[in-house]
Amino acid sequence: MANARLTWTEERIERLKELWGEGLSGSQIAAELGEGVSRNAVISKAHRLGLSHGSSKVASTPHPNKANRLPEPPAPAEPPAQQDPAPVSRTASQQPARQPEVTAVPVEVVVPPSEGVTIMELREFMCRWPLGDPTTPAFRFCGARANTGLPYCPHHAQIAYQPAAERKRLRA
Repeated sequence: MANARLTWTEERIERLKELWGEGLSGSQIAAELGEGVSRNAVISKAHRLGLSHGSSKVASTPHPNKANRLPEPPAPAEPPAQQDPAPVSRTASQQPARQPEVTAVPVEVVVPPSEGVTIMELREFMCRWPLGDPTTPAFRFCGARANTGLPYCPHHAQIAYQPAAERKRLRA
């Protein structure tokens, strides 16, 4: 790092400006400038100088990343109804009632009736799902019979272990 200032001479900066303007990549420019200049150094210097890349890079279009694509909306089940060609003015009381959107309701699992157990009453076979605020004396754990090999009962396991696709759908 001691000789980092010696890396960028006036000649190298001028050559960087030329090559950057031609649209060469940072790696290509670093190879052209020679030892002591890395790809990252070239890119950093170009940005500090406020250089814009050459026309060959500007003309390219970015390729969308699969992770950033929005999901396609589902196809409508039936064609939309025809609208009247001439809209009619209606008062608020004459407006047709809107139909609520139908959403998929997850299958409900019956929650086992449990008053909860304290940490001292909790056993290996009991559900460890927390109930309430841990900072209060009323805090309890579910205490229902846990699934074999899991710390939760069937109901709380369904909440805790959702498939990745389901989690993404619920976040959106």
